[in-house]
Amino acid sequence: MTEETPGFEEKPDVPSGATPDDAEPQAAPSPESEGAAPAGDEAADAGLVAQLDQVRTALGERTADLQRLQAEYQNYRRRVERDRITVKEIAIANLLTELLPVLDDIGRAREHGELVGGFKSVAESLETVAAKMGLQQFGKEGEPFDPTIHEALMHSYAPDVTETTCVAILQPGYRIGERTIRPARVAVAEPQPGAQTVKAEEASEAAEEKDSSSEEG
Repeated sequence: MTEETPGFEEKPDVPSGATPDDAEPQAAPSPESEGAAPAGDEAADAGLVAQLDQVRTALGERTADLQRLQAEYQNYRRRVERDRITVKEIAIANLLTELLPVLDDIGRAREHGELVGGFKSVAESLETVAAKMGLQQFGKEGEPFDPTIHEALMHSYAPDVTETTCVAILQPGYRIGERTIRPARVAVAEPQPGAQTVKAEEASEAAEEKDSSSEEG
């Protein structure tokens, strides 16, 4: 029978290979250590959002710059095209202006029956080319006088007109589109002085006769 030594307690058996520390319970993680990972993720997300905002801002600025450059380029193209058309129209107008005396000679020859043979063929070809280049002739007898397109070289009075009228075309006018390169030179006639008063009185008398006839009926 074994005797127990006084003052010593019997310790529990510890498995071989295990240290005394293994037998002790591990300390639970503190709340501060648990919250460290989420805080780091939030900081990283905030940094990404800030970088994304910067990229979006830069993209918006570059897009606005590109749109502005594109608008300036379109305006430049339209301006160049407009200037090109204007220069072309001026060149054509200058050329046709130099040909107007020739066209006048052709017109006079036609009026006198002298436009025959080879001269007629050449003259008609020249008129065709001028028409293709946009040259238009205007000015007719009997049309109202318009100082913006007519030049009055002769003036008279006539009892059969009610307004200033072109009674003779001394030289036809020419235009290219809406641009007049030479006004029509004309002789004009104005209403005979007092003719309007006489016509007004005649119209009044006719109206009175009509009224009296209707009353008698």
